[in-house]
Amino acid sequence: MSLHHHDRADENRRQVLYWRLLARLFDPTEQPTLEAASLAVVEDLELPAALLDPGVSVDTVIQRHPALAAELRGLLTAAEHAPETDAATPEPGPAEVRRAALVSKVLLNVFAAGTGPVSAGRLAGWQSDAGWFEQALGAEPGELRRQGGTGLGGTLAALEGDLVRRMHLREVLADPVLASQLTPSMSLIEQLLRDKANLSGVALANAKALIRRFVDEVAEVLRTQVQQTSVGTIDRSVPPKRVFRNLDLDRTIWQNLTNWSPEDQRLYVDRLYYRHTARRTTPARLIVVVDQSGSMVDSMVNCTILASIFAGLPKVDVHLIAYDTQALDLTPWVRDPFEVLLRTKLGGGNDGPVAMAMARPKIAEPRNTVLVWISDFYEFDRSQPLFDGIEAVHRSGVRFIPVGSVNSSGQQSVNPWFRQRFKDLGTPVISGHIRKLVSELKNFLT
Repeated sequence: MSLHHHDRADENRRQVLYWRLLARLFDPTEQPTLEAASLAVVEDLELPAALLDPGVSVDTVIQRHPALAAELRGLLTAAEHAPETDAATPEPGPAEVRRAALVSKVLLNVFAAGTGPVSAGRLAGWQSDAGWFEQALGAEPGELRRQGGTGLGGTLAALEGDLVRRMHLREVLADPVLASQLTPSMSLIEQLLRDKANLSGVALANAKALIRRFVDEVAEVLRTQVQQTSVGTIDRSVPPKRVFRNLDLDRTIWQNLTNWSPEDQRLYVDRLYYRHTARRTTPARLIVVVDQSGSMVDSMVNCTILASIFAGLPKVDVHLIAYDTQALDLTPWVRDPFEVLLRTKLGGGNDGPVAMAMARPKIAEPRNTVLVWISDFYEFDRSQPLFDGIEAVHRSGVRFIPVGSVNSSGQQSVNPWFRQRFKDLGTPVISGHIRKLVSELKNFLT
């Protein structure tokens, strides 16, 4: 058989696998002809037939065929599989057919999530498969779902949320064996926070354990982003300590260059220069106001954890307020986001002026204070009073940071009336990944 015929055969085999994938995604029933043809392709490649069975997890396939793990990692990265820019795209060969079989597996297991009730085991299996899909894209398991956004990360988070909503969560939590199979996710934590008032005994204990695990996992990620923060600005009114570790060697050499002796080939130093290291002693005050209405769950979780991390830094005095139609001062528990979340009550509407009335007395030194306000800013006909209060605080010298979305889905909408006025005020709304808020806070606190 000619080389051309080999190329044509490989192209046809790859097409069979992708046509089967599309057919399965849009119609879960088997297409006998495509299934038989795909099985023949997979067996010819000496790949396991389990790749074609959406009921078999990727983990199971890897356990039986460990060598496939390396092929799956980075399978979908653009850099590795982008066509050459200075030559025609090569015809598909056996390697591309093999890749099509593996791609079909990870896509089908994640995106053909089915319908009907979901067990704890089914959710855990999907989360594991989603982790392999993320690894195929060059990310860590769970990374894309945490980042969210309007693209692929948001789609994965939405799929996970749908699976959680289809669970009989109360019954699962009441069974220690089933509850132990649950993997914490933002969607699951949202359901637990909404339903915690209806839980008791073993179910409540299991719910708390899941919330604690999730808080610890997210805190570790955020702590990594914040850990390099050095709080406080240099106070140059305080003379530097004249110790060796503070010696500014570059400046010392530069300032003494006129003392260079060509004859001796030596630099004679008549003055040493030291770095200023004393920092301001007045703590920066960080006031975080979080809208706990039903549309802001992700932001509530992420920002209470972030507030606890900053509260653990030296020279930062953190206050936390949550509100819907009433305001709640959570400052006494700000160092423990788990306790904060247990005290929140998701749902209800927005009454920002109530929260502002609680926040303003906390402002002692405006120019040493940052006020972070997390909300979609859809108010109960009290938009102007809230904006007037925010504008007054901003004019007083407080660093005001409005945050419209710090979540996993990235699909929040912010009241356009507020969005425009914040832009005019010179304090545009931050939306997107929590890294943006971390960056803004570090700029203020360092």
